[in-house]
Amino acid sequence: MLKIGDKAPDFSLIADNGELISLKDFRGRKVILYFYPKDMTSGCTQEACDFRDNIKKFDRKNTVVIGVSPDDTKSHLKFKDKYDLPFTLLSDLSKKMLNNYGVWMEKSMYGRKYMGVVRTTFVINEKGKIEKIYDKVKVQGHINEILNDI
Repeated sequence: MLKIGDKAPDFSLIADNGELISLKDFRGRKVILYFYPKDMTSGCTQEACDFRDNIKKFDRKNTVVIGVSPDDTKSHLKFKDKYDLPFTLLSDLSKKMLNNYGVWMEKSMYGRKYMGVVRTTFVINEKGKIEKIYDKVKVQGHINEILNDI
């Protein structure tokens, strides 16, 4: 289990624009790495739109926002276009990154157990260390909490 002060696991994943993106690409900037279950669902859409609506505040704090889900890049592109999302979405089809960050877990709904993404946000500092972890995120008020903390 990752904790504050740990070196954030590096990754190299395909972004919505087809480029290969790695954590090391953002050294010198703070990174908000948010993991979400699925494009186009209500909670995930609200969270993405909250980041979108506050992106200038993150920019002023030298902070980049990156969303990660197990959806493919085609789904990410539709999601970005539909909601005019100005930040990168990464596709983790293999779930390697989701596992490395400890967010791919057993979940339960209506008594049925299944594997899925537990909504989690990591703040990674300019040197690649984990500065803050928000687990089992509730979308309402989450962005303000992050902005207050950074």
